[in-house]
Amino acid sequence: MEPDVCSSKGCRAPATWALSWNNPKIHTPDRRKIWLACDEHKDSLSAFLSARGFLQETGPHDGTLQPR
Repeated sequence: MEPDVCSSKGCRAPATWALSWNNPKIHTPDRRKIWLACDEHKDSLSAFLSARGFLQETGPHDGTLQPR
């Protein structure tokens, strides 16, 4: 099985971070989506989600953050 990869466009690096997010305009408050990030793209993906008020939590990609 291939490792999970970064969600950044065009990146195929193994994911080391999970970014939990929610768009309150279209998701219920308890809904969480997950983007995966490599070390190189963690900050840029976090900044993108934070600028829109979507970022909820960031943690290591070890299975502890799960979509809801």
